[in-house]
Amino acid sequence: MKYKTCITIAENSSNKVKQNLKIALKKSDYVEIRFDFLKIDEIPKTLEIVKGDLKKVVCTLRPKTEGGKFEGDEKERLSILKLIAEYNPFLLDIEFNTIKNNRTLAKYLKSTKTNILISWHDFKKTPSCEELKKMMKQMIKFSVNVKIVTTAKSIDDSTQILQLYSKKGSNNLIAFAMGDKGKISRILCLYLGSPYTYVSLERPVAPGQFSIAEMKKIINLKIG
Repeated sequence: MKYKTCITIAENSSNKVKQNLKIALKKSDYVEIRFDFLKIDEIPKTLEIVKGDLKKVVCTLRPKTEGGKFEGDEKERLSILKLIAEYNPFLLDIEFNTIKNNRTLAKYLKSTKTNILISWHDFKKTPSCEELKKMMKQMIKFSVNVKIVTTAKSIDDSTQILQLYSKKGSNNLIAFAMGDKGKISRILCLYLGSPYTYVSLERPVAPGQFSIAEMKKIINLKIG
């Protein structure tokens, strides 16, 4: 079985995004472009530059309240999300809190053909199994593609988040924990059914993230 990867690109200019996208697509199945790292007026230009490759791209526009870098207000962010949806990428990452609180956005996205990835992050801890299951149940109402990421303070936290895979049903679940104690979950999630795992081109973009070279070495390990 081939385990898939998604390289995160977080650059502050459209030229750098273009350069890194070209490199990343040669090494990885998918690429995540963090549009929140760009200046607002660079986003439409970047979409035009990368539109030929968007079938392999996860588009993310994270607000500061969710650990992102987007500088504008929420109204502006929502209109940019709608613009990205018109380009019909592989996945459009939308935070659970965003879609839950914006019925008009949810309705609009339903009217487009865009595949939505509903995401939720906990940057401080890993909630209990019960809380995580409850969260997943609410998220799958909006999409079959769900991403739940927590922060691991212990190896037990990694085990806890990975237990979600036994409850995912037919949904596409991406669940792992950030931080050094969560690194193992970034690998094991693949073996438990995650469609892909997030990696960096070189330096980690998120705490505990492997580079594509490191992840490939691990995936290709042969025993005996």
